[in-house]
Amino acid sequence: MEKISETDLILNADGSIYHLNLLPEDIADTVITVGDPDRVGEVSKHFDTIELKKGKREFITHTGTLSGKRITVLSTGIGTDNIDIVFNELDALVNIDLKTRMVNSQLRSLNIIRIGTSGAVQADIPVDSLLVSEGAFGLDALMHYYMQDMMDEEKLLLTAFISALPPYGLKPYFAPAGGRLLAKLAHDLPQGITITAPGFYAPQGRQVRAQSLTPGLMESIQQFNYAGKRITNLEMETAGIYGLAASLGHQAVSFNVILANRANHVFSKDPSGVMEKYIGEILQRIVSA
Repeated sequence: MEKISETDLILNADGSIYHLNLLPEDIADTVITVGDPDRVGEVSKHFDTIELKKGKREFITHTGTLSGKRITVLSTGIGTDNIDIVFNELDALVNIDLKTRMVNSQLRSLNIIRIGTSGAVQADIPVDSLLVSEGAFGLDALMHYYMQDMMDEEKLLLTAFISALPPYGLKPYFAPAGGRLLAKLAHDLPQGITITAPGFYAPQGRQVRAQSLTPGLMESIQQFNYAGKRITNLEMETAGIYGLAASLGHQAVSFNVILANRANHVFSKDPSGVMEKYIGEILQRIVSA
């Protein structure tokens, strides 16, 4: 194995990883990711102890313990471009010797749990509910830059989705949740397939002022059904999280707090309160698993 160059893996003057500003000892085996930097404190306020608070740009990290379990909560910002940074740097912290720039002989697998907001695309999914992504179609380009191993059934599912889309020129990919973590934390919760979009407006079928080149995108998403599987919700990170986690040997699961229903045009009346409720419930699942 060759030494990783200083320009491929950039470190700060104190030896911390470039964007996250973290050292290997700062990271727990259980990592919660949130998009909003302000949500980090909303998670860590439940901890019994907080040993570390660090931040750089939109990447805020708190590490502490809850019921004896060490947990890191980290903000990613919005979108899979940030997921590319966060997941590669998280992996480097636990699987690369930053002094020698060599990959460790023993690799460490993280359990990564996303707690994020999302919009349902099916009329029967209630606002203020919790939905878990069993897998995700990415409409972004991130995983076209990385090697992926796909099961035959996943390839068939992806092919069916591509065939169901009008000729927009989109090149979606598919990535599943980490099976062990999904079974451990979410076996009793509603699950579905998530769409990860590279934007919030036209890429999610919204029409404001700028003219969309993908009319009918929402209808195609809502009507998709393959072997009883349907698309349940839209957001902006899950497919990248699942794809990169699998490529790097980590387990990942995405919890979606449904704040909007796009089919019914309804938005939550208490988004902060609903998020607070589910943060507590998800933390209890994590420490009880």
